[in-house]
Amino acid sequence: MSKYLAKIIANDQDGLQMISACISGSKTKASDIKYLASSKVFLISVERTKVESNQINKKINSICRFDFIDNVKSKNIDQLNKDKILDLVGINYLKNNDEYEINLIFNNNKHIVLNTETIEVSLEDQNEI
Repeated sequence: MSKYLAKIIANDQDGLQMISACISGSKTKASDIKYLASSKVFLISVERTKVESNQINKKINSICRFDFIDNVKSKNIDQLNKDKILDLVGINYLKNNDEYEINLIFNNNKHIVLNTETIEVSLEDQNEI
């Protein structure tokens, strides 16, 4: 069996829904979430189940990258507790005029809001666990 590491690129609602489905139920830590303001890149490293290939017992490390992010806000996430596990429920978005609000939704009413003018997201598998 070959080691197939996926890369999914989304630039519309359907692609974003596919990435959301792939990372729903994944786990991350505050220390694995980075916003690089100077390059407008938001990165989140997740440990997820490989749902897209029906290998539900296979865990994989993946990086979800959001480009062209103008602003990031988080709610109810203790950024000082870097090792606290966050359970990612999914991703959705709202469109306001020419702006998108991409919401990363975690359990216990925690979330991160990304403001952008365009949807440009990639999910890239790094390695199997």
